[in-house]
Amino acid sequence: MKIKSILAYEILDSRGNPTIEVRVQSESGIEARAGVPSGASTGIHEALELRDNDAKRFGGKGVLKACANANTIIAKAVIGMDVDKQKEIDKKMIELDGTENKSKLGANAILGVSLACARLAAKVQNLPLYKHIRITYQLTNLPTYQLPTPMFNIINGGKHADSGLDIQEFMLVPIGLTSFHEKLRAGSEIFHTLKKLLSKRGYTVSVGDEGGFAPKLKNSEEAFDVLIKAIEGAGYQPGKEISLAIDAAASEFFDKEKYLFEGKTLDSQQLIEIYQKWAKKYPIISIEDGLAEDDWSGWQKFNLQPILVGDDIFVTNIKRLQKAIDLNVANAILIKLNQIGTLSETIGCIKLAQENDYKVIISHRSGETIDDFIADLAVAVGAEFIKAGAPSRGERVAKYNRLLAIEYVQ
Repeated sequence: MKIKSILAYEILDSRGNPTIEVRVQSESGIEARAGVPSGASTGIHEALELRDNDAKRFGGKGVLKACANANTIIAKAVIGMDVDKQKEIDKKMIELDGTENKSKLGANAILGVSLACARLAAKVQNLPLYKHIRITYQLTNLPTYQLPTPMFNIINGGKHADSGLDIQEFMLVPIGLTSFHEKLRAGSEIFHTLKKLLSKRGYTVSVGDEGGFAPKLKNSEEAFDVLIKAIEGAGYQPGKEISLAIDAAASEFFDKEKYLFEGKTLDSQQLIEIYQKWAKKYPIISIEDGLAEDDWSGWQKFNLQPILVGDDIFVTNIKRLQKAIDLNVANAILIKLNQIGTLSETIGCIKLAQENDYKVIISHRSGETIDDFIADLAVAVGAEFIKAGAPSRGERVAKYNRLLAIEYVQ
């Protein structure tokens, strides 16, 4: 089935900023759409999100240029191609752009077309998207479909809130529960218990960009303490049923070889020692971006027991992941489609990670849409975890509800 038309246009993301949605239609009239998310805390090595920089529209954040690139340059090349030739479609767009970071056409334009084509091909073949992805990329080493464990970001800090906390995300990980629906229920119950605890203490309970609360706590340990109380208050066992995780987003408080953290100036070793202390005191199973994106020497010293996740340091880029493998850096990777710009490159990065025993965490962005593509992606590749924010706000819950639907259909 050949591609008949491509239409890209501006929509608003969950922060009210413009982003791209792409509609692709087949010759038979079947159509599919994909919305592209946008990050706030972005790695400097990410593929380029093309913005208009026209101060008269959306404060310069418009994406009409990216839409135009999809509607003209990309459309001219892709219309007439077989929709089930995903790898060829993605390769064609990468070649059209011709830059290392997709700065010519924009990673947002390229990704919108890539994901919409994948969803259209699944529709044409009458397959669930997760099954289509697994078949397309011959993920034959994954004999069964498993649902990922959610990592709920329920206290927001860093660039995601005005809480004053340096750590960007404090997460619940219901690793000790069995089914996805039980894990989601636990996340919801603890979320609402935390809301009552914070409210009782006089803290604000409005939510941040990713659906979590943003109380002005004095430091990270106070955040851990209140999370433990919320877990227990909801009737769960910390460290057995529910563990904790953080995304430090350390690049955001890194300055000229030093870390400016909680009122102190630290080197990488001193910051690692803080994480070590926390890991002994609290049931923390995962630390994401504990060090800055180019602090490779620091990362080589960072060998704590928890899952050590690279996000800004890897940016879903196979070259950067290979460097980490060679240097024995981290043991898990955060996967964000818009960091690299096509589904095929994303799958290539995931395959390399899995071949080298890195755990895979599929992630949303802080500026999201109601598109639930990442839920199917997580199931398709057998990811151990998924990050889609708190069990709050429609654009976050859309991903969790899609996973529920997959669980019940199987």
